[in-house]
Amino acid sequence: MSVVIVKEKYASKVGEVVLGATSDQGGTRTSTVTVGGDSTLPYLHFEGQMPNRPVIAMEVNDIPPTWSEAITKQYGDVFADPALWAKKCVDEFGADLIYLKLDGADPEGLNRSPEDCARVLKEVLAAVGVPLIVEGCGDTAKDNEVMVAIAEAGAGENLLLGVAEQDNYKSLAAAAMVHKHTVIARSPLDINICKQLNILINEMGLPLNKIIIDPTVAGLGFGIEYVYSILERARLGALGNDKMLSMPIICNVGHEANRCKEANMTNADFPEWGELDDRNILWESISASACLQVGTSILVMRNPIAVALVKKNIDELMSV
Repeated sequence: MSVVIVKEKYASKVGEVVLGATSDQGGTRTSTVTVGGDSTLPYLHFEGQMPNRPVIAMEVNDIPPTWSEAITKQYGDVFADPALWAKKCVDEFGADLIYLKLDGADPEGLNRSPEDCARVLKEVLAAVGVPLIVEGCGDTAKDNEVMVAIAEAGAGENLLLGVAEQDNYKSLAAAAMVHKHTVIARSPLDINICKQLNILINEMGLPLNKIIIDPTVAGLGFGIEYVYSILERARLGALGNDKMLSMPIICNVGHEANRCKEANMTNADFPEWGELDDRNILWESISASACLQVGTSILVMRNPIAVALVKKNIDELMSV
């Protein structure tokens, strides 16, 4: 007896977004990355198309990070030089993109100038050929200055700039339009705010295919199930022809997973939890895999071993 597979038909699909620009497109990247385009729920290949595989961006900071030794010992002596760090991520760990975090601009820290941040950007651009994601330090006032300088310094490169939020999106969106970049629209796990922010940015004149949405993510055991439900609503909205939810999704898994105590506490503190090295890898890779299952297009990660595991998972999910 034959089995008939029931197939869902959707009214629309996730929009495609291109990141980076090659020399003939006005940039210096050796390749570009295209995300989105799904016409089905994740990995139901019998039901629709997933023309572009999910990609992994590896995090690079402009100052040495205070990460767990479980991660830092895998990198060697590169943290003092963001360009070397980025090159290692691409050449040795297979990063599809580089996520450059400008923590050095923090007024409560080194308080680096916008010009210093722009210099770091240019050094990283010269070191690698993959597209770049660039995000400020998290201080709203300082980021408004820094990201405008970053947009100008990277003109033509089609950077993915972050972050635009409901109460602070105009300067970043304007800089992206002037210098031909793409923006990350971040909302606090609220589908209505997510949609409203996309509307506001689009009304400024930035096309929908220049927006990537970041609905905010959480690590395994710290709200990942709620994250899943929000991302699922966004995907169903896109497939249901809601144009203001049709953008590809980015999730900063490395940051959130490594905020969890299970990924950081030492073996001496909690011997019953098992080896820290194993916990750190698993907390990040499982958090990332959960995001993949609900349709995330870009994963930002830290632990190189976790990156390798998730790349293998993507290969398996994309095999038809």
